[in-house]
Amino acid sequence: MVNFTLTSATAISASQPLAASELAHAVGADTAWVVQLVEVGILHIETTESAPERWQFSSTDLQCALEARRLERDFGVNLDAAALILDLQHEVRRLKAALHARGLG
Repeated sequence: MVNFTLTSATAISASQPLAASELAHAVGADTAWVVQLVEVGILHIETTESAPERWQFSSTDLQCALEARRLERDFGVNLDAAALILDLQHEVRRLKAALHARGLG
């Protein structure tokens, strides 16, 4: 007997962004969770006045959502704490890049 896993892939690009429901599915969550990511500032959309069904996300957004999901799962943090952690990680990377560009890192 042969076991196999059927997997599908979706290209994510500027011309093919992810919908909120697709992003939610990709991280094993629901659309309400994606809405919470926008509310706490982990994900950014052009205008919160549009319905979540119209929101579009990039591959960078998917990476942030996956990281937030991992922080929730592995460390039990809430989304406010995840937003802070992700922001601090981004700032550390930015500062390291600036030091490296100046030949100090």
